[in-house]
Amino acid sequence: MQLDELSNLIKARHSIRRWQNKEVPLELLKKAVDLATWAPNGGNKQNWRFYIITNRNTINSIADEVQNTTNQMASWPEAREFVADVDRWHERAGFFRSAPAAIAVSASQYISEADKILGAREKFDPEASKMRVWRNSANTKIQSVASAIAYLLLILHQMGLGAVWMTGPIQAKGNLEKLLGVPSHMDLVAFIPIGYPGENPVIRGRRPVEEVIEIIS
Repeated sequence: MQLDELSNLIKARHSIRRWQNKEVPLELLKKAVDLATWAPNGGNKQNWRFYIITNRNTINSIADEVQNTTNQMASWPEAREFVADVDRWHERAGFFRSAPAAIAVSASQYISEADKILGAREKFDPEASKMRVWRNSANTKIQSVASAIAYLLLILHQMGLGAVWMTGPIQAKGNLEKLLGVPSHMDLVAFIPIGYPGENPVIRGRRPVEEVIEIIS
């Protein structure tokens, strides 16, 4: 693949929130996950697990759980303070129930040797405690999973599929983990509805690169 081809692939990918009523082959989803697991990850621990969901009843159950938690939040007075259009936000919570498939992603904690050293010393050393806080601000578990998901979205796009990376459903984390059978040593961290695109949204631009870089020479 030439650089221009890679550039076009990256820039053409966008989030899809409407899908055709068309089944997604399981083998495509498995292949996408297989390739995504080649993403860089902390210590090459590959501390992730992908739940491929093709059962519409399960997707509906997940949407119901997310809708229930959104209903609860929408009833709080704070909702009117922070959400411009609470009713629309409330109604859209379970939009992904129309997706023919989805992939939920969980991850276990990655504890490096440095984490172990700091964990043992921070009890009596403020400097070690400060270092620990700094390291936790760059959570390796989440960075590893995010890397795999970024790969996954590009792969799905190349396959002609449309997806959207969601963390909102994690507000129903406890019930969703029970529903999916996520083991206790792992955390559900993302939910990705997938299908053949039923829309062609306008691709939003990006800020000029000069606005987001600092040259250190």
